[in-house]
Formats: sequence, structure tokens, C-alpha cells
Amino acid sequence: METKSNSQFLRGYLSTAIMAVALVVTAVIFAGAYKSKFNKQVTISVTGLAEKSFASDLIVWRGEYQRKSLDLKAAYALIKNDESNVRQYLKSNNIDNNEIVFSSISIEKEFDIKRNDEGKQISSIFAGYKLSQTVTVESRNIDRVEVVSREVTKLIESGIEISSLEPSYFYTRLSELKIDLLAKASADARKRAETIALNSGGALGKILKADMGVFQITAPNSNEDFSYGGAFNTSSKNKKASITIRINYSIK
Repeated sequence: METKSNSQFLRGYLSTAIMAVALVVTAVIFAGAYKSKFNKQVTISVTGLAEKSFASDLIVWRGEYQRKSLDLKAAYALIKNDESNVRQYLKSNNIDNNEIVFSSISIEKEFDIKRNDEGKQISSIFAGYKLSQTVTVESRNIDRVEVVSREVTKLIESGIEISSLEPSYFYTRLSELKIDLLAKASADARKRAETIALNSGGALGKILKADMGVFQITAPNSNEDFSYGGAFNTSSKNKKASITIRINYSIK
């Protein structure tokens, strides 16, 4: 009987000990969850900005001219002669051959359409062929090409019906410019974050997340609208590039 009593006592003691350990473990788990809930990591999100003014280093100018004739061969001969005169004009202004590209000749048939009082077509008479061609100049000598685009009226005076389009201006080292601006925007973001953290009694921790904003190129002192996909001005020789970067930091 005594042996049985001792065995029952031992089993009861072990059960009590196991329950006590379970309660302690449960309390530790709940304490950890409570601490995690009310001690979440403090973060700060800032946006850095960088801007830079620069001048274009490449210009592209286009001119369009055309000829009309009832005879296709005659029209072709006229426009080929215009091509020769345009090339000579460009060479006389020190434009190199490797900077000049002539497009293929476009041929279009034209018709005189006659309509009645109700606007219905009653006849179509062949009026001849219209041949068109485009010349494109791409050069790093911006000043020289600007002169060419302005003084192209000399060709008009010689009988060539040429239309001068507005030059387009580009920058060939955009990759380098973008990297430089990203570095400056990141430094600007960190400076802002450090100022906020310091004045809040904390210290700046590590970067948790960084997102680059839109890269924009606009004309300086203009009211160009910023675009979600990124504005890219080509009408101004002088430009301004800007970029933003949004960074999340932890606060210690």
C-alpha cells in the first residue's frame, strides 16, 4: 500500500511540475509578443532632390523639299537637282558629308477632285506627281548648324521649295549625368533624414528601402509640366535635369 501511495504521489508531483513549466513558457511567449507589439521599429521616409543645368552637345536639323510635275521623270530630275544644290549649300557652310543624310524620295499621285453642291464627288482628274525628300543634319557643332537652319532661305531664293524645321537638341552623356544626380539626390535625402532624426532625439540607422523617382529634362526657367514618365525637352539648347529618390531609414 505504501509503495502504491508513493507512486501516486510521484505522478502528481510530475504533473504539477509539467504544468508549472508550461505556464512559464506560455508567459514568456506572451511577454515577447506584447513587447514586439508595442516596440515596433521606428522609421523615417524622406525624399532627396538633385538638379543640374547643362548645355546640349548634339543638334539635329531637318529640311523638307518637294517638286511637282505631270511627268514622273521630269519631277525626279528636278528633285535630284535640288538634292545636289542642298548638299552643296551644306558643304559651303562647313557641314561634313558624314553629318548629312538624305532620305529616300517619296512619290505621291495627286488628283483634282470635283464635287457637286451636295459635296458628292463627281470627277477625279490626275494632276501630276508630287515628289518629297528630307535632309537631316546631325552634328556636334551646334552653332554652325543653327546658322544653316536660319539661312536656309537662300535655297528658297534659288527656287528650291524647302521647309526648315526647328532644330532638336540632345545630350550624349545622359548616363553619366543620371548617375551623378542620383548620388547627389541620395546625399540630399540622407542630410534631410539626419536633420529630422537629430531634432527628434534619435539617430539615423540603416537604409531599409530606396526608390528612384522620375528623371526629368526641361528647359531652364520654363513652365514645362513634369511628366509621370519623365519629361525630355529637345527644343532648348540649354537644359536642366532633375531627379528624386525616396529613402526609408531606421531610427535608433
